Order: sequence, then C-alpha cells, then structure tokens
Amino acid sequence: MSALDRIRLQIIWDRLLSVVEEQAQTLVRTAFSTSTREAGDLSAGLFDKSGRMVAQAVTGTPGHVNAMAASVGFFLQRYPLHSLAEGDVLITNDPWMGTGHLHDFTVVTPVFNAGRAIGLFACTSHVVDVGGLGFSADGKEVYEEGLNIPIMPLFEGGKANDILLRIVRANVREAMQVEGDLYSLAACNEIGARRLLETLDEFGLPDIDDVSDYIIDTSERSMLEAIRALPPGIYHNCMRVDGHEKELDLVAALTLSASGIDLSFAGTSSLSQLGINVPLTYTQAYASFGVRCVVGSDIPNNAGSLAPVRVTAPEGSILNAPPPAGVCARHVTGQMLPDVVLGCLHQVEGIAVPAEGASSLWNPLLMNGPALQDDNAQNAHAGQFAVNVFHSGGTGARPVQDGLSATAFPSGVRNTPVEITETIAPLLIRCKEYRTDSGGAGCYRGGLGQSMEIEHAEGASYVVSAMFDRVLNPPRGRDGGNEGARGVVTLSDGTPLAGKGRQSIPAGAALRLEMPGGGGLGRPHERPVQAVAADVLNGLVSVAAAKEHYGVVCTSAGDIDIKATNALRQQ
Repeated sequence: MSALDRIRLQIIWDRLLSVVEEQAQTLVRTAFSTSTREAGDLSAGLFDKSGRMVAQAVTGTPGHVNAMAASVGFFLQRYPLHSLAEGDVLITNDPWMGTGHLHDFTVVTPVFNAGRAIGLFACTSHVVDVGGLGFSADGKEVYEEGLNIPIMPLFEGGKANDILLRIVRANVREAMQVEGDLYSLAACNEIGARRLLETLDEFGLPDIDDVSDYIIDTSERSMLEAIRALPPGIYHNCMRVDGHEKELDLVAALTLSASGIDLSFAGTSSLSQLGINVPLTYTQAYASFGVRCVVGSDIPNNAGSLAPVRVTAPEGSILNAPPPAGVCARHVTGQMLPDVVLGCLHQVEGIAVPAEGASSLWNPLLMNGPALQDDNAQNAHAGQFAVNVFHSGGTGARPVQDGLSATAFPSGVRNTPVEITETIAPLLIRCKEYRTDSGGAGCYRGGLGQSMEIEHAEGASYVVSAMFDRVLNPPRGRDGGNEGARGVVTLSDGTPLAGKGRQSIPAGAALRLEMPGGGGLGRPHERPVQAVAADVLNGLVSVAAAKEHYGVVCTSAGDIDIKATNALRQQ
C-alpha cells in the first residue's frame, strides 16, 4: 500500500468518526428521556458486514459502546444480513444480548448501497421505564424487572411494527417518552446511514470493506505494540463493595503477554439474590475500558483495539450472571470494574493510574402514583411521575492533577440539570452543592462529591428507588493518599436510609444524598501549602481538615500561619 493510499484511508477513517458522532448527536437532540437528552447515556457506532465495530461516537458511555460492540453479533445470528431489506430496523433490550439490563434498548439498522447491504449502524439508549418494578435493585429475577423484547423488527420495509409498539405502550409508565425514544433510536441510525452513503459517493467507494479492514487491522496492531512495550507478568487486585443483601468482593488477575491482556475475575463473589448482578457483556465492556484508559488510550475504540483485551468471569459469579438473574441495577457493580483493573495496572512498571473514585453513578429513580401513595391526605391530588436523575460523586486524584468533583467516571455521563428535574416532575431541589472535605487528602486531592436535598414540591410523599454504592466501603487512596468520604443517604431530619432498595420519603420531608468523594494520591503533607489554602478559601476543604490532614494552619479566608504550619509539617 502506497503512502498516498494510507493517507486517503486515514482521511476516510476520520470522516467515519465524524459520521458516528453526528449519529450520536442526533440521538441526543431527538431523545425524549432526560437520561439520553441531558445526561448522554447512550452509544452509537458503525459496523461492517461481519458485525465488527468500525467506529464509535465519542458521545456515549463505555458500558453501552463496548457492550453494543458484542451485541451486533447476536443480531446477525438471529437475522443474517442477507435476510434484511432496505427500511428494516431491528431492536432488543434483552440484557444478555444487549447492554446488560432491560432499560437499555439497542437498535440495529442495515445500510444499503445500490441495493447491496454494506454494513450496519447501531445505537443504544437508556429509557425511563420498562414496566415491572421500575428502575430498581430489588428484583429477584429479570421477569420482575420489566418488559423483555427479544431481537425482532422495529420497522419492516420502513413500516413501524405496530404490534410491538402497542405492547410497549401497554406495559410502561411513561408510554410517550419510551415510544419517542424508540423512534429517536431509529432516526439516529438513519442519519448515520445517510452520511455514510454521502461519504462513499464522495470518495468513489462502493462499500466500506477495505476501509474496515484497514481500521481494524491498524488498531489491533497498534494496541498489541502498546501492550508489548509493557513488562509481561500477572498482576492482582481486589475491591470490596457494598452489595445489596451483603458486601461483595471483586477479584481480578491481569495477565500481560505478547498476545495481549487477559483479565480473569475468578474468585469474585457469587450471584446476588437481588438485581445488582452483571451479564458478561457488561463486565467485558467496563473491564476492557479500564485497560484502555491507560494502555493504548490514544488508539480509537473499535473491534481491532478491543480484540487484544480478553475478559472472563466464572459463570454464576456476580460478574457473569446467567438468566434469569436480576440485573436491573447491574451498573452499581459493573461500573466499579475500571477501578479494579486500574489497581492491577498500578503495579505495572511505567504505568501511572488515578486513585479510586465514587465509580458507580448515583442515579435514583424518583416516582409517585396511586399504587405508591399512602393514606396521607396531602397525597390525594399528587400526580403520577417517574423521573430518573443522574448525579455523580468525585473521581480519584490523577497522577499529576486533583480529581474531578461531581464528575462521572467511568460512565462519563453528565449530571441532570436541576432545572430539568424540576420542570418534568413536581420536585424541588433544596440544595445542590459540593460536599466539603469529601475529597481524599493527598499530594493530589480527590474530587469532591456533592450534597443534594430533594423534596416533593407540593408537600406530598414520594418514593425513591435507591441504587447507591460506596456507602459502606469508601474509595481508596493511592500511594499514601487518604480515602475519599463514604456516601450518606438520609432524610432531611437525619433519619438514615438504605443505600439500595425502594423507600418512601414522607410528606414534608426531603431526601438527602451526600455522594462519595474520590481518594487522594500521594502523601497529604506533600501538597503545596498554597494549594491547601486555596481549597480552604474555595470551601473545598475545611479549616479543621487542612490542619488535621495537610498540616496547614490557615483561616477560612486562606491566610496561612507559616510558623504553625512549618511546625506541624515537620512533626
């Protein structure tokens, strides 16, 4: 291949990345649910005729993207490409053939050029409701968790599957939102197909076969080069997490070799009796993301760059849950995996990784309705609603920077704006602020969590479906850094609530969420005195914590007592 040919293929590769990004942005612009429209809980990508992911949008979450990379193969097993026609669109929310739970719908659309199928576009988004118990960690089996749609047509020859849509509308609490999201998923694939055909026409190509081979082969080769530059060996790490009915251990062994990276989760706790179990595709998605954060992180994500990272977990463990296990809140467990993997990679010479962070999202479902109301007269006229809000604790301190406050890692989704929540539901957010002292002390400080209070705007009671972790087991610091603050869930009067499960917020009370902070990195006394004083001035660290953890004596205005500070730091 000549240098000119490689330049041309690289230009086309860049164009395909633009195509899938426009595909994702179309989904954001047309989505009905706040989780997609406001938080960006989605994925979008282009696949070749074999079902290999060629390009993925930057907009989206690793759990959706990397799980979707595997799910397209399941679609092609059920509907081989030669059996599809123009105008066909396929759909499923099967947790074991999609992205891990029923609330995520994956839609796949074949692309045709001159009557010949040349590839597929796929996308995924999280919908507000699929019936059953609602978005919850309380289901004992997937049958309780909502409507399960096997792989089937959403559109055939451009005509919507009215029977499927009627079944969906009859089984969900927010029928308009959910149906609207299904149409938006189909629309974003259609935009991707249009832009792909325009690109092929511009470059005089009949299909993407040669481009696909180039992208995937180049990416796999580059990923293997990055892995082979590291010292081979086996590295171990484990993490204890809150679980639901009991605490759980996530155990990993990472093997570095010339053929790639093998991640085994043998030794991890067995299945939970409730809905925090993780299908293997979701485990593979977030575990491989943990690797890609620091190994070959500059290589675009596709089937080639993912291939050298192989992830296994024993069937029957919480990270390889077979049906019909409850999996609705699989993110609570699965989003811990990048921190577990980074703990393995921290032991590899030449690799620097962040401290542990809050990891899994704090994204409760808040709802009310006739079946949920008690006998309190204040509830008599309270309207029905169901809203899923996305919020985050702090990330762990980074190798050369502080952690990020109130920022989602590893999911990468955005916090739901207060104004949006208050517009679509009768809720009032009393406060939303950084949680002082929640970031673990260190040379680099952990990111802060946030505190929120949420009440019913009309004084009625409502229900929260809690799916929170790091309440019992805080994010750990690294290299001498302190742990981040644990999460706290209470009523506004201080009454404690459980970290997981459906619970009532009484009339006149508010739900208070204090989200975990990230762990610190490096010894706290190595943090520059001026940086500590600035944190105190900005309300991120209290005067007392500055003295206790950092050995810095200063006022709330950031004025430093140099003599007292030097004395403390020399002890």
